[in-house]
Amino acid sequence: MSGPTATPSGDHLEIKDSRTGKTYTAPIVDETIRTADLKQIKVNADDFGIMGYDPAFMNTASCRSSITFIDGDKGILRYRGYPIDQLAGKASFLEVAWLLRRGELPTQPQYDQFVEDVTYHTYVHENIKHFMEGFRYDAHPMSMLGASVAALSSFYPTAKNIYDERERDIAFIRLIAKMPTIAAFAYRHVKGMPYVYPDNALPYAENYLSMIARMSEPRYEANPVYAKAIDILFILHADHEQNCSTNAVRAVGSSHVDPYSAVAAGIAALYGPLHGGANEAVLRMLHDIGDVKNIPAFIESVKTGKGEARLMGFGHRVYKSYDPRAKIVKALCDDVLKIAGVGKDMEIALELERIALSDEYFIKRKLYPNVDFYTGLIYRALHFPTDYFTVLFAIARTAGWLAQWEEMLLDKEQKIARPRQIYTGSPEREYKTNLDYKHKITK
Repeated sequence: MSGPTATPSGDHLEIKDSRTGKTYTAPIVDETIRTADLKQIKVNADDFGIMGYDPAFMNTASCRSSITFIDGDKGILRYRGYPIDQLAGKASFLEVAWLLRRGELPTQPQYDQFVEDVTYHTYVHENIKHFMEGFRYDAHPMSMLGASVAALSSFYPTAKNIYDERERDIAFIRLIAKMPTIAAFAYRHVKGMPYVYPDNALPYAENYLSMIARMSEPRYEANPVYAKAIDILFILHADHEQNCSTNAVRAVGSSHVDPYSAVAAGIAALYGPLHGGANEAVLRMLHDIGDVKNIPAFIESVKTGKGEARLMGFGHRVYKSYDPRAKIVKALCDDVLKIAGVGKDMEIALELERIALSDEYFIKRKLYPNVDFYTGLIYRALHFPTDYFTVLFAIARTAGWLAQWEEMLLDKEQKIARPRQIYTGSPEREYKTNLDYKHKITK
């Protein structure tokens, strides 16, 4: 920041301190000022200087990133410049995973080698299986996933060499490869079913569905519509800029911990009902409504704010128009329902969708169905338990987490995350105990 006597040059923000009458200038780059520049605004020389106060980072950029672009007002989502609808319609999840990390689409030889590497590393150490067997039958699958991924760091201690590119390469491959295996083991554990090992002759999504659903058949053949749905949903959920879990991966990773531990932190953040649990909440809402005939009363309760009715799966904190992913998932949902059929929850959901797209109340407030609304319906149609939905989210988001983690690591401006605070506690005071130590037992 230029001092009060400096001459402003270029785009800048002028700040006048009413306490001193001094005017300061702060350079504007990419529509942003550096909040560290505010430190030079002081009343006395020994003051710390002005800080920015921004709970939940509502208007603070913590990094520069070239991975994902979102324009919430226009309903735009791009990975490395590619519109999400093009990637979902033409690419595979593994191609997108490569893109997120490398910044460019793979050549055919690069893609073939990447697929081979991921396929080779789908198996987990047998001790991981025994580790998972220690969980109760009713353990939440996200708890099992997070603990198991964190445990991977003890199996690959050289992953601590985070500035070794080869170590980062193999960690990226291992996590992309093993996440579906661990997730499938968690699913089977809750069901009390024997674990199914990977079938490396199958593509990524089909292999995952095999580990989920295979019983006694020699080879599981997934319905191609279901396999396509899983692959596309993985693409749609692969990254979403600086959300809560990505921020957690970056913050924990800034301590230079291994990538398995950083990703485990992302899983923990995603576990929260305000983040990854959104599509679970959609299904619970449909269950609470109970029947199509109850929808008018539910909608009226939402509009008036009376009662405890909450509209889940509509609107988005980032998107102020139609969620671009929701358009894709809606079409996908239609394809899945043609095969799976329309159950009671589906009937309720489709009627809610019809109302939301035609009722002035919803249109005026831009409460369009979001990606969580349709994703929950697809997962329900595929017979996944409601508390397992977030695990599917985590499998996909691993690609984005790792890309964001590496970008943070190689960004020379980044340091260990250490936010400031505004202290609101007591001033200095003298210690005077309220306890009676006369009867303290001593040896």
